[in-house]
Amino acid sequence: MGRAFEYRKATKLKRWGNMARVFTKLGKQIAIAAKSGGDPATNPSLRAIIQNAKAENMPKENIERAIKRAVEKDQTDYKEVVYEGYGPYGVAFIIETATDNPTRTVANIRSYFNKYNGSLGTSGSVEFMFDHKCVFKLAAKEGTDIEELELDLIDHGAEELFMDENRIMIYGAFESFGNIQKYLEENGFEIINASFDRIPSGELKVITAEQIVELNKLIEKFQDDDDVQNVFHNMSESGEQINE
Repeated sequence: MGRAFEYRKATKLKRWGNMARVFTKLGKQIAIAAKSGGDPATNPSLRAIIQNAKAENMPKENIERAIKRAVEKDQTDYKEVVYEGYGPYGVAFIIETATDNPTRTVANIRSYFNKYNGSLGTSGSVEFMFDHKCVFKLAAKEGTDIEELELDLIDHGAEELFMDENRIMIYGAFESFGNIQKYLEENGFEIINASFDRIPSGELKVITAEQIVELNKLIEKFQDDDDVQNVFHNMSESGEQINE
């Protein structure tokens, strides 16, 4: 699974190139999380998203405004909707969205697939090809024994831990998010980013450079849509098959 994590990490660095778009997407995430309570101290999901927003240099006033609007219901009611389908050459896609108009969003998603010779699928059509994981990026803390930390975190649902450029990366089961987050906070770790990723359980070989270029155009089309939060696929950019 380690190689698949490295693949996901590489693709994640490419998303959200435009700062205004980043803030718009984060604002939607904050609004959705704040529905369960506007106090970060008692809302772990909201607390994690605020941490992510700070890591992206989102201004404090923007964060506070998004929470205030959500709590006061003075904001569009966003819904999280997940779409699945196949791009060209049989590459599987999962598209996570936050939208106030699912009719508009599904029409856009379908049109992107169609434009690049893909097809929008039904719920569950490709989800089984991905593992849903929680992911934490931590600031390295002086004196931390990585092996001991990994053993402790395994008891809280973590599955893999490694160092990456003076950052600690943790991957765990989707349902273990709260337990891992609580352990990290109680033990004084600085959480730089916390998210949920869909890791392909086996990646599809893409043979030619031309095919990769075409698939990247479809990915960019999805990412440019304001309703789209995350794009996951099982394409191997190296062109190597991964079956682990």
